[in-house]
Amino acid sequence: MNSPALSPRPPWQGRRVVLGVSGGVAAYKAVQVARDLTRLGADVDVIATRAAQHFVGALSFEGVTGRPVLTDMFSAEGAALHVRLGQEADAVAVAPATADLLARAAQGRADDLLTTTLLATRAPVVFCPAMNDRMFAHVQVQRNLAHCRDVLGYRIAGPETGALAAGEGDGPGRMLEPPAIVQHVGRALGASKAFEGTDVLVTSGPTREALDPVRFVGNRSSGRTGHALAEAAWRRGARVTLVSGPVALPPPTGAVVVRVESGLEMLDAVASRIGQADVVLFAAAVADFRPESQSAAKVKREGRSALGLELVANPDVAQETRAARKPGARVVGFALETEALVENAKKKLVAKGFDLVVANRAGEAGVGLEADANRVTLVDGEGSVEALPLMDKEALAEAVLDRVQALLEKR
Repeated sequence: MNSPALSPRPPWQGRRVVLGVSGGVAAYKAVQVARDLTRLGADVDVIATRAAQHFVGALSFEGVTGRPVLTDMFSAEGAALHVRLGQEADAVAVAPATADLLARAAQGRADDLLTTTLLATRAPVVFCPAMNDRMFAHVQVQRNLAHCRDVLGYRIAGPETGALAAGEGDGPGRMLEPPAIVQHVGRALGASKAFEGTDVLVTSGPTREALDPVRFVGNRSSGRTGHALAEAAWRRGARVTLVSGPVALPPPTGAVVVRVESGLEMLDAVASRIGQADVVLFAAAVADFRPESQSAAKVKREGRSALGLELVANPDVAQETRAARKPGARVVGFALETEALVENAKKKLVAKGFDLVVANRAGEAGVGLEADANRVTLVDGEGSVEALPLMDKEALAEAVLDRVQALLEKR
């Protein structure tokens, strides 16, 4: 998910990232990758291969990172520049990783600054392949890719299927877009032992309860908090499933997305998956009520001065799936209240068997529903009550997962 306003934040803030750029048409996207990583607080050292310099100039990278582009293995800094870069890097990303670069990396070549840095580093390495679809399908390219992944332990991000260079049509080989590459670098930087190997289930967004084929009963949830939680949990190393109501957001990088419309559909989706989840985050705003009946045809206004609706209660997804939870699972609920915020959060904590409740007050302008930021209070099962300052929802997701991580580490 691409944040509307990138600012320094974990896991990028204060970290050192080496961004290798090899010679392919997709090299222009690497400028945006370098810019976004820098805006997120990373120090980015760009290594451009000789071929890359034919596609994008050094000034473009220097303008967005504030740091010189590195090109020469035998620079004025000395022949051991690659050693310093490799040792100081917290992560290395190569975008684009061309067929030539994959071949040289798989063979352990050391014929330029980028390949020697790859040999010198022990930091996690992310390769973002980009090439023509016929080249990508070639047996030797696939062998090189498998060697980099399975033998060298490099992380392979992409490629996507989509439009290739002019005249090449569509196919597998298109490099990931910059926001997704930034998230893959974030996963390399932010992996946590507590989350690695865990299954995280997140609910997100509103539900729509149909009145007829045109109209529905719903609420103003944007889904931003749930989506931010899913992406942040994936960055920490988890396998993430997101059950989402209808939202106008791109899917979170790395998550398996299950799309639903109604509260009943969300109940079914959660019930079939909650037994495998080590962490459950109930961030969706499921409509409390739904129309008792749904008209098969549009309800016309003609001849009516009013329309009466009979509403019935929707299922409480957290409560009705409680018995199916995996033993020892850590479960977080969310509460939107207009009064008695802490008292109601404590009641919900006990009634639904939550380990943590994230509570916020409705009605504050620019906060919560449909907003980019929120002000919440965390209430846990040990009696702790912590009021957090106003923060954007990406930062809020990190704060919540910090608490979940502490709970996982106690197991």
